[in-house]
Amino acid sequence: MRGPHQVVLRPLLTEKGTRLKEEGNQYLFRVAKTANKVEIRQAIEQIFKVTVLEVRTTRVRGKVKRMGRFQGRRPDWKKAVATLKEGDSIELYEGV
Repeated sequence: MRGPHQVVLRPLLTEKGTRLKEEGNQYLFRVAKTANKVEIRQAIEQIFKVTVLEVRTTRVRGKVKRMGRFQGRRPDWKKAVATLKEGDSIELYEGV
């Protein structure tokens, strides 16, 4: 069993994430690739002491990058969008 900080790796601060927060009380997180929605919900509720109504996930493919004539690839990762109960908020995002 993984701890909550091994499931939720970090919050994502992007323009889309800011818009989602303002319009629908939704927050973006980078999560472990093997985490499922139930684990993500429990981890967010434990870390931030909020009530999560819904979790949506997507797998982000790593981009192909070049350095001169050499080609490499960035790793794949997983993104989660958590919808919180009305009235709940995550303090990490306040004032950003």
